[in-house]
Amino acid sequence: MRNRLLSAVVPLMLGVTLILPTAGPVRPTLAQQMPAADHTDHQDHSDHAGQLGSVQFTTSCSPAVQADFNRAVAMYHSFWWEPARDAFSAIAAADPSCGMAYWGLALSWMQNPFTVPNPQWMQQGAAAAERAAAVGAGTERERAFIAALTELFRDYETVPQGTRQLNYQQAMEGVYTAYPEDREAAVFYALSLAFTTPATDKTYANSLRGAAILEDVFAEQPGHPGVTHYLIHSYDYPPLAQQGADAARRYASIAPAVPHAQHMPSHIFTRLGYWQDSIQTNLGSVAAAWADAGGAQPDVAPPDVLHPMDYLTYAYLQGAQDQQAARVRDEAQAFRTTRQQNFGEAFAFAAIPARYALERAQWSEAAALARRPSDFPWDRFPEAEAMLVFARGLGAARSGDASSAQQAVAQLEQYRDALQARRDAYWSEQTEIQRQELVAWIALAEGRQVEALELMRAAAALEATTEKAPVSPGPIVPARELLGDMLLLQNQPREALVAYVASEQVEPNRFRGLYGAARAAELAGEAEIARDYYTRLLAVSADADTDRPELRQARAFLAGS
Repeated sequence: MRNRLLSAVVPLMLGVTLILPTAGPVRPTLAQQMPAADHTDHQDHSDHAGQLGSVQFTTSCSPAVQADFNRAVAMYHSFWWEPARDAFSAIAAADPSCGMAYWGLALSWMQNPFTVPNPQWMQQGAAAAERAAAVGAGTERERAFIAALTELFRDYETVPQGTRQLNYQQAMEGVYTAYPEDREAAVFYALSLAFTTPATDKTYANSLRGAAILEDVFAEQPGHPGVTHYLIHSYDYPPLAQQGADAARRYASIAPAVPHAQHMPSHIFTRLGYWQDSIQTNLGSVAAAWADAGGAQPDVAPPDVLHPMDYLTYAYLQGAQDQQAARVRDEAQAFRTTRQQNFGEAFAFAAIPARYALERAQWSEAAALARRPSDFPWDRFPEAEAMLVFARGLGAARSGDASSAQQAVAQLEQYRDALQARRDAYWSEQTEIQRQELVAWIALAEGRQVEALELMRAAAALEATTEKAPVSPGPIVPARELLGDMLLLQNQPREALVAYVASEQVEPNRFRGLYGAARAAELAGEAEIARDYYTRLLAVSADADTDRPELRQARAFLAGS
């Protein structure tokens, strides 16, 4: 059944909840409850032609490989990297004169343009890009695609990724302008606009321009996987998220064979606080990833499984489904290593246990967090490990252990400096925000209340200038929510309510945000506002499997009001 939230402040759509059994790991449960397409081997994707969506990318390659090329591009549009590489490689083998096969192979090696690239994959991609240029193509249009591609790899070892991506975007704009009727040029150009939208641009100009292009293509090709996928990315911002709801509802059915296509709708569901919808689509994504892995080792994470597990954990915790969240966390921590060892996996390994402790306000548990698994190249991903250190430091500070929190601050400074040396402006700033938050909570732990609030307000103001990365459903803890917590602890409920309301405008329907606002309103004597927030809290938690103390407080208040 579908639950309805009566509050007029922020609508909540609660989908059908699939309650998992009380025992057993996440993977077999998903295979039982939400089976994906029949996969037998992760390298054999020949039976998915009807489950990838519809793409028409005309080339001058042999007519015998045209259908395979369309299928390979459809795989790319859903970020299904390994199958896409296999498919483009097979096309190159069948038609060595097809330069566009190497074009697709290079893009597939680079993988997700929204995240930090793997140096080894960049090397492979650069080699494929060189091969594409050397082989050439039969039309000026195809040569323009290949020329644009070279900008992504040109001097990749010394030129920052952001610079190369901007050069690629400008080159793709040229392709799009030269061939206005070419729908694939339009889609790839729109994608480049999405991943080059600055995190500090609150006008979202690039993303909105890309979305307008994609909406036009969507009207013509409603079954195109890249259109719905990139519309979700284009609208993945708080003020725009509602515009992405239609694409989010459609994408999973357009490409049902693809794990990432099952996951991507949760980007919009998370922005809107639709937790049960997010849970369902990520259950399907994890199930599809395991099915695609075939006979993978159970202690080695296959591709595409950890990212949706992070979103799944986040959604479960917002609805106080703590037992379900614990089972996802335990599954993630049971992995000894992964097949790909990329940034998204590092992020999930760090974020899942950090979220599980902090969302439940288990400060001593957070303070004891350790990086897992040990057989993972953590040193390559300081921006991911910084989250664990932040959670550990926040847990220590909120437990009154300022000394341990100070050690976390020192580590965050090291990570920030390393990211600056890598010329990663975005993640160095995110790490700096976490450092500032910890310094504020240390000040509070040491009794410097006024200074603590000044520091926390500064951290919240800095966070408000930027956006979350697509790899994450949201900050480990939103800064304005932390500000509200601090104000409540200092007996300033009216100011706390303002902070919680501001946080909820960006991160709607978060459990701790709703409870904080309700409690602040209650203490400020604003009974009607408190009633609204407590009612919403109980609605969000309609499928809770844990009776958190905040839920008992909500029921007690509503019973007595």
